[in-house]
Amino acid sequence: MRVCGVELKANDAILSLVSLDNGLYTMLECRVKKISISDATDNEELKKFQFSFVKLMNDYQIDHVVIRERMTKGKFAGGAVGFKLEAAIQLSDLDVSLMSSSKVKESLKNSSFTLNYKEMGLKQFQENAFTTAFAYMENL
Repeated sequence: MRVCGVELKANDAILSLVSLDNGLYTMLECRVKKISISDATDNEELKKFQFSFVKLMNDYQIDHVVIRERMTKGKFAGGAVGFKLEAAIQLSDLDVSLMSSSKVKESLKNSSFTLNYKEMGLKQFQENAFTTAFAYMENL
């Protein structure tokens, strides 16, 4: 199974591709680490973002996309652009789900694996996207 973990921050969808085959997790190399949108008020830009995202998922034969859920209210609430990007991803023909930060933390706590991001060659800004994908697979 191939999963794409997504963290939405400002105008970016930060990506991490992970596969699970016979109990072995593999972080997949990807030609882009994030997809950005310059103007979220422009309908054509949103369509371009959605097309680019779907094309990337199809190119890498991703089975499932899991987005790290953001709060809608409070101090750590997500921004409007992030919710637009989330909607663009969810409205595509891809298999998409959301996973809360608390569920991700719980999965990591219960996991028998220890993750060393530096040894994996993961960029620091990709850690949340990766842990979201990893936690999703741990819950299968």
